[in-house]
Amino acid sequence: MARQLRFTGTDSKVDGCPALHTDEGTGEIIVQGTPITDPEDLAQLQHFGADEAAVAVPRELLVNWGPKEVERVSDIVDRATFRRLFETFQHTAWRLETRRGYASDRQDPDFQVFLATGASPCDPNEPWLVNIKTQTDAGKTVGRVRVADCPPTTEQLFLLDYARHNAAFGEDVRYLWREDAAGLPAEDFWIFDSRLVALLRFDDEDDLLNIELITEPAEVVRYAMVRDAAMHHAIPRDQFAAQVAETE
Repeated sequence: MARQLRFTGTDSKVDGCPALHTDEGTGEIIVQGTPITDPEDLAQLQHFGADEAAVAVPRELLVNWGPKEVERVSDIVDRATFRRLFETFQHTAWRLETRRGYASDRQDPDFQVFLATGASPCDPNEPWLVNIKTQTDAGKTVGRVRVADCPPTTEQLFLLDYARHNAAFGEDVRYLWREDAAGLPAEDFWIFDSRLVALLRFDDEDDLLNIELITEPAEVVRYAMVRDAAMHHAIPRDQFAAQVAETE
């Protein structure tokens, strides 16, 4: 059975080698580098088995990208602590959404209005919208990319309509068709100031289970790379809405 490898990082500026990958199943670190093949070099390696291979990598690769702990200790925070991050970030707050729906949206009275009328109402005093305006008026950036199915689920159509209100208060909402997001992880997260990640975990009923804060530099950079890739391929909300309308 093939390994499930996740790219960890590289110090290369050109062709991506050397690099580290992590085996998602075993936790093993896969080192990619220049093979050592000279018999005299190999003879100096202790405990080198006949079925093993040796590679050479810069020390900086392991220092910058190697795991700092044998096992990462989860930093699970409550929702009040999580909400404060949206008031205390300094520059940027950005989210990736990958699920087909969220229980919190289905429980929202605005969702029932959308089902009945096809349009979501907007309460300008809603705390999320008020905070978006406060932060963006201060020169900060709030944004997200949503991965949507084709055709979109009812929940995704609700969020697509409600994104009009997010945008009106300063949030940059963009979209990706799921088939165009094949290289992105199936994870939901917020990244704040490119230094802190809040990983959101959900159960099979789309209820939020817990929120883990991640500050390990190599992991944060990995999520920043996901953000950059998503933003590169995503399109603005209005353009995506027009594409959805064409498919109906």
